[in-house]
This record gives sequence, structure tokens and C-alpha cells, in this order.
Amino acid sequence: MASMSFSSIFTNNCRNLGGGGGPISLLRTLASTHVSSCLNKNHSNNVVVSLCSNKRAFAFQSSKQVVTHSHTAAAVTATASSVNGYPEYHRLLPCPAQNGPPRIEHLVVSEGGPVLEYICKALDLPPLFVADLIHFGAVHYALVCPKPPSTATPEQIRIFNEVTAPSVVKKRASVKGKTIREAQKTFRITHVDQFVEAGTYLRVHVHPKRFPRCYEIDWKSRIIAVTESYVILDKPAGTSVGGTSDNIEESCATFATRALELTDPLYTTHQIDNCTEGCVVLARNKEYCSVFHGKIREKKVKKLYLALAAAPLPVGLITHYMRPVNISPRLVSEDFVQGWQLCQLEVLECKEVLWPDSSVEEIYRVKDCGWPSKDYAYEFKINLLTGRTHQIRAQLAACGAPIVGDSMYMPAAIAEMSSPGLDPYGNHKKQYATEDDKEMAVTEWISQHGKEPSVAVGLQACQISWDDDGFSFITEGIACKRAGFKLYAD
Repeated sequence: MASMSFSSIFTNNCRNLGGGGGPISLLRTLASTHVSSCLNKNHSNNVVVSLCSNKRAFAFQSSKQVVTHSHTAAAVTATASSVNGYPEYHRLLPCPAQNGPPRIEHLVVSEGGPVLEYICKALDLPPLFVADLIHFGAVHYALVCPKPPSTATPEQIRIFNEVTAPSVVKKRASVKGKTIREAQKTFRITHVDQFVEAGTYLRVHVHPKRFPRCYEIDWKSRIIAVTESYVILDKPAGTSVGGTSDNIEESCATFATRALELTDPLYTTHQIDNCTEGCVVLARNKEYCSVFHGKIREKKVKKLYLALAAAPLPVGLITHYMRPVNISPRLVSEDFVQGWQLCQLEVLECKEVLWPDSSVEEIYRVKDCGWPSKDYAYEFKINLLTGRTHQIRAQLAACGAPIVGDSMYMPAAIAEMSSPGLDPYGNHKKQYATEDDKEMAVTEWISQHGKEPSVAVGLQACQISWDDDGFSFITEGIACKRAGFKLYAD
């Protein structure tokens, strides 16, 4: 590993987020399809790698051709207003610089046929745009419509009851032998000509979340190692490892596959946050993907992180319990809560460094989150013992040492410091008269502190190893070429 410190990014002229390699594949079309099969290859056993909305509405199309649209939102690539009140849609590329408001449509197919034709007709969208959505993985289906949310209108409830009535469902051959719960499981539409029968539920993410950084990265330069079974990638901040529920096209796995000119796609074995950079392992086949998942379950994988935090913490073990709800920001408690997930990390080192100045914050697109004292920051080396979503970010913020640039957790930490007791599960938590009062406080807390960082925060997955470190890749040379131990990429 390079000798330069993690914090040297703030005193050296390292690559900024917009440079390095220039746009790639901007002129490519979306006509190609993903390859789902992989070759079975042998794998190496011993490795260590180091690195320097809106609320969704519920809408159906019934047999009476009733369509209720959900959100009013800007189109991803819009030029003018169309007759249905939405901007005009064309294609999903070129990628917009900013994500627009969400628009998610929920439909029930009234007449069987090709999925592309049905969506075009139901939502008044052009075929090329719908084909792009399907290629991006933004269209999902279920044989039977899931239960609508509490916000559904009486008309939507009526349609749901109509299309899911036992007398209707039992007539459908595709549902025979399945429980209603099994038939309500959603899957991704993979082909534009995929047939959908009457009664099928469709969820269409008309405005999928976009990742413009994918087109700025020199992906070949981000490849650390390639073996017969896996690829080690230095993931850039501002990207998704394996894609999202509405966008599997603009992901590290997809772009790394193309950069290496592989015939078969790379598979995600583990995740790090979009705003985090560093080591990720991508499997070259499904077999090794399962092997690596087994190593994680057996706690044979060791992950080290470098974090730039706003306040110091003592060296040692930090334990919290995380609320098992898939809503951010994630709530953690020092006290045990029944059903909550154990979160543990170990602070191995903590050293004082200068706080990045305003020019560096601008270059690296770091949010100024209003921390009251900006003379010094603190660089932590962390051994992540459990791998929960946002775990390091949430735990450090709960300890009063949020990560620099984290627009989701730093404002929450500041609010709790200013008015102890605002965090319903913080160290100064209040006693609530009823559980309903507490739930209201939780809802308000989350609504006030849910701003996801736009690109990067001071967090890097600097090392990943497994199988007792029996074999190692040396990456000091790569780190030196990149001006030392870096926080932000390209």
C-alpha cells in the first residue's frame, strides 16, 4: 500500500471527479441485450486486495380501460409538453446530469400481448423509450397484482378486488399450483416482445435513477486484478455496484464487463454505498458468486475502510443495533432493541488531519453540511465486522463523529448535538407516552434527514481479503500512480 496517508487527498492535486478517461460509449445504442449465462471457471482461494419522492401512487388499467397516472414529473430527456400533461419522451441516452423527480406507474394488463405494445398504449410512451426502459431493467411484472398501499383510492381498491377475486384468478393457467403470495412476487421484464397475459401486474419506472458518472470513468484504469473466477474493481464514488431496482444498465458490473470485453456479465458479490469508493469483488460466473457469498456468511471475508470524520473517537469496538426497515437514514440504537440487527465495527486507528478547505470541497463535490468546527478532521481506519446498509455512516454519526460530506447523516448529528433528544433512538432519547407518539417522532426524524449525498463522502473501502490472507495482490504501484492514497476517484 502506498505510504501517503488517506487525508493527503486534501493537500495533493489528485484526480477530480470529472476527469480521467473522458466519456465512453456515449454514442452506443441500447439495442444490445444482456447475456445471462456464464462459463464455469476455476477460482483462486486466497486473496487480499488493498487500495490507496414523492410517495408512490397506485394506478391500474382495468378491463374498462381506466388509466390513472401517478406522478407529475420532468421527463428524463424531455423537449416539450405532450397532450397527456407529461413532457415528451425520446430516449434514455444521453444521460442527464441530474436525476429528476420520480414517476412510477402501476398497471394491470387488460388484454394480453407483447409488453412493449401494452406499455406504449397504456402510458402514451414511444416504443424506443419503452424499449430503453426494459433494457435498463425498469419494468417489473407479477402474475397477480400485489395489495395496494393505504393511500390507494376507493376506485383503485375496487379494481384490485376485481382482478384478484378467486373466481377470476383460478381461471388463469399461469397461476395454477401457486399460492397468491407466490403469484404476487415480482420479476424483471427482460425482452421487449415478452408476452403478458390479461391480469398481469406491471410496475414501470418511467424515470429510473441515473448514474452520469458511469460515462466519465476510464473503467480499464479502475480494474485492479482479473482472475478466472473474479474481478477486483476500484469502484468510483457516485456509481452503483450492481445497479438498482430500476437501472441495471448504469452499474459498475455492466461497465467493467464492457471495459474488459467479456462475453459473459460480471456478477455482484457484495455492496458498498453509491457515495463510497474502493474495493469490490465481481464474480465472473454464478458459481463463484455463490462461493463468495458463502465466505461472507462464514465470516471469512475481512473488510477495512478509511473514513474521514468530523470528530475523534477512541480506538476499540463500537456496537449498535439497526432498525430493520429499508428506509434511509438508517436508525441505530446503543441499547438492544428486539428484532433490530447487530452492527459492529472496530476503530483500529484515529489521527488528526486538517479539514479540507472550500476549494477542495468544490473540486470533489463534497457537501458543506454545516459542521460547526472545521479546523480539523479525523482519519479512521475501520475493521467492518458486520455489513449493514449505511452501517459505518450511521454508527459514526450516532457517536457524534459523522463522515465529512455526508449530507444524510451529518445534519442529523448536528441536530442531535444542538437539541439532545431529537433522535428517537439517540443517547439522549426521550420517553414517549405511547408507541404511536414514538413512531410519529421516527417518521419526522427520517423525513428531515434523508438527503442522499450527490456524489462522494469521506469513506473508502481500502482493503478486502479472504481465506486468511494466504495470497495477496500488491497495489502500491497503482496507488502511487494515482497520486497516493485517495478518497475520491477520477
